[in-house]
Amino acid sequence: MGTQVLGVDRALARWMYETMVLIRRFEEAAERLFYAGRIHGTMHLYIGQEAVAVGVCAALEPSDYITSTHRGHGHAIAKGQDVNRMMAELMGKVSGYCRGKGGSMHIADIEVGNLGANGIVAGSLGIACGAALALKMQERAQVVVAFFGDGAVHEGDFHEALNLAAIWRLPVVFVCENNQYGMSAPVERMLGNPRIHEHAHAYGIPGLRVDGCDVLAVYEAARQAVDRARQGEGPTLVEAVTYRYRGHSRSDAQRYRTREEVERWKARDPIPAFRRHLEAHGFEAKELDALEADVMQRIDAAVRYAEESPEPDAADLLADVYAE
Repeated sequence: MGTQVLGVDRALARWMYETMVLIRRFEEAAERLFYAGRIHGTMHLYIGQEAVAVGVCAALEPSDYITSTHRGHGHAIAKGQDVNRMMAELMGKVSGYCRGKGGSMHIADIEVGNLGANGIVAGSLGIACGAALALKMQERAQVVVAFFGDGAVHEGDFHEALNLAAIWRLPVVFVCENNQYGMSAPVERMLGNPRIHEHAHAYGIPGLRVDGCDVLAVYEAARQAVDRARQGEGPTLVEAVTYRYRGHSRSDAQRYRTREEVERWKARDPIPAFRRHLEAHGFEAKELDALEADVMQRIDAAVRYAEESPEPDAADLLADVYAE
């Protein structure tokens, strides 16, 4: 059997499928725990968008960086973060990435290049530009990817970041996950030009639009943009057209869209679609079944790890809040 599958290395194709399944199962487990009262606050699930995080992060080197969003679990997993520590963070345990203080919207890990999720719409864009400027000034070869949603395009930060990155030719890739809704508002009603990638033209940088349900298409677009940034040619705006199957957050009643619309998008689910491609190009069903079973064991282990981890000590309430 050859080492290439659908134009990419066979091992990379396998990693893509495994990571998409891992993200999906993590999010499903987090959802169950939330409804069971084991996770408090809220969360913004990534279910349906897995191909974007995986396709983009597949184009990165381990030393590259990302900035994330309030819907950031998928980005964190695709960049290599540990699902045990992520689940512990969601459950507020001391073994979590932020010692249980950050929760769903503030997971970060500098060691693997995730500069962090945050709850500020478009907040990732300025952080990415700052990191990219530091890399350029230090003459380092890394690039930064800024993930954000279509709702961020309404914000001044989006336009300021694109302009700044363009005039300074920063090694940054802007990845807009256009999941059709900013909270409950459809993108067509909120943007004068809903073809988000075309906003790049105002700043003299390339804009690419890609099917966000096709992990290989996302990978190819991201690879082009990352290579361009790494070669010192400046930023690119990539619009990945995708869809979230769940509500904006766990409190969303989803009255703004029909069940039929959701089902139409689910028919294009990126995970079973990619599995069909893999099976048509030499992967055996039993190999993929075994991979999925292994992923489920990892998620079950992550839940046990989180449940068995200790709660933070009240004496540490202000630790890491203020500089020493």
